Amino acid sequence: MRRPARLPAYRGIPVRRILCLLPLVVVGVWAVQHRSLIGSGARQMLTANPYWLLTAVATTGLGWVAVSFARQGAVLERLPAKRLFATQFAAGAANHLLPSGIGASAVNIRFMTGCGLPAARSSAALALYFLAEATTRIGLLVVLLPAFPEALHLGPLLPDRVGTAVVAGVVAAVCALVLGVVMIRPVRRIVRTFLRTALADARSLHMRPFRALALWGGSLAFPLLQAAGLVAVGLALELEVRPPHVMLAYLAATAVAAVIPSPGGIGSVDAALVIALVAAGAPVDSATSTVLAYRFITVWLPLIPGALVLGTLVRSKIV
Repeated sequence: MRRPARLPAYRGIPVRRILCLLPLVVVGVWAVQHRSLIGSGARQMLTANPYWLLTAVATTGLGWVAVSFARQGAVLERLPAKRLFATQFAAGAANHLLPSGIGASAVNIRFMTGCGLPAARSSAALALYFLAEATTRIGLLVVLLPAFPEALHLGPLLPDRVGTAVVAGVVAAVCALVLGVVMIRPVRRIVRTFLRTALADARSLHMRPFRALALWGGSLAFPLLQAAGLVAVGLALELEVRPPHVMLAYLAATAVAAVIPSPGGIGSVDAALVIALVAAGAPVDSATSTVLAYRFITVWLPLIPGALVLGTLVRSKIV
């Protein structure tokens, strides 16, 4: 296995040692800044049904297993299973350092290159994973929306011009991206090489049934497990919304929040989940309590352990 390149030193202190401590420092600063939210989420959990909360914790842990399967399914080479799982757990903490999943992506690319994959193929595997995850999430929405057409009522919550503005912004961003790729020759060359590599790897992967099953099965299981965790928290707090409607609210909220870049979805996911649960029929205070407790389990509770694992992986030169 090829190790990542050795990092230099800064004023006599190895940069790797600084990077080992950086996740803990960032998490500590983040926890101080959001201490009121963390405290509120913890207080909500004290009055909840503990068995349903344990179910939510279990679905969160199984979510990392599902992501590990999906990441393995995105590459032809066999990755070390224990290190792969630890990397996904650590990537959750790294995801709160940078917006739009950049932290988790950097950790995974570093891990795959350390396992001997070229940078181009690591990037192609990452893109394939994101494509599979987005496709399955949208597919679930397409299946559930017609099955439960009465689940979400956004009309009273969002004016029409908000939806128009979001659509216009997405279209403008896509047009700018396409224009940049077409007009800038170095970017065009990089994109062409990347697409050639990604398509070749995707073809090879889908000729191996176990890899394809791991990729698409893990990508499908992850949002289902996350949605099931929100359902469990809602049942723990006696949220008066049907479980299928809660799952649909989760899928819709996370799909919308994905276009708003924020570290770990802090703020964007929380607001979108509250709006979606209210649209599903929950009172505002109950929806807020459910989201706070859910985010406490899925984000705040694993944050410090994830930062410790990330520091250990950096120190061990695994990432």
